[in-house]
Amino acid sequence: MSLVTTEDRGAVRVITYSNPPLGTMTGVGSTEMFTAVAAAVEIEAVRVIVITGGVPGIFIRHYDVGELSDAADAVQSVPPRAPSPGGQRPPGFHALTDLIASVEKPVIAAINGLCMGGGFELSLACDLRVAGTAVTAIGLPETRIGIFPGGGGTQRLPRIIGEAKALEMILRGLTVTGPSAHEIGMVHEVVDDPLARALEIAAELASRGAEGLAQAKRLTRAAFDRPLADGLVDERRSFGTVMRTASARDGLHAGRPPADIEKI
Repeated sequence: MSLVTTEDRGAVRVITYSNPPLGTMTGVGSTEMFTAVAAAVEIEAVRVIVITGGVPGIFIRHYDVGELSDAADAVQSVPPRAPSPGGQRPPGFHALTDLIASVEKPVIAAINGLCMGGGFELSLACDLRVAGTAVTAIGLPETRIGIFPGGGGTQRLPRIIGEAKALEMILRGLTVTGPSAHEIGMVHEVVDDPLARALEIAAELASRGAEGLAQAKRLTRAAFDRPLADGLVDERRSFGTVMRTASARDGLHAGRPPADIEKI
């Protein structure tokens, strides 16, 4: 049985991860999620991707501890275990989070339940995060079992909430509720129905020029990884490219008054 299902809501593709009863991420689940996201990227009609959890009360709980234990045994085994048949592994969790972060289309995490460890690291790779008010645990508790966040958590969380708070959360293995996650900037919004709200935001984004959103995402994500001067050159070049698109011309010719611009 597949752990991943997809559904199109207009120009928005909803990708739901389910692994009952615990809702943990696995190697198979990572591969299925990678395939689902990659497929959505290739479909022009899909403008925005929303990721959510299918087990009641769970977004993605964490990565399967049994599989991590097997991986630890494999690392320590002498001689090393034989590679998989064909010598090529299927896309894993790291490939999945890198894909989510790098695709041109906006990706929104609708955090509708427990979201810890690998589940939270997956949400950190998304562009926007909407959490439920009833969510009781969001965070990176890996140090409690003698490891640390290895799926991007040590790199992405500090960029989102700052080094000091990220260090506290990661070193102490803290988790917080949905409302508390919003207070410290880990999620963008906290609402009663995170999927419904994510779909509202997705519909808003889907109505805008795809090329403009793609370039905005790419440039913003790269902002802290290179000198300011290099980023400005890239931004100006990309701005000229977007200005030549039909969606940009249509938007500019429409001449929307400032009153129509939603305040943050």
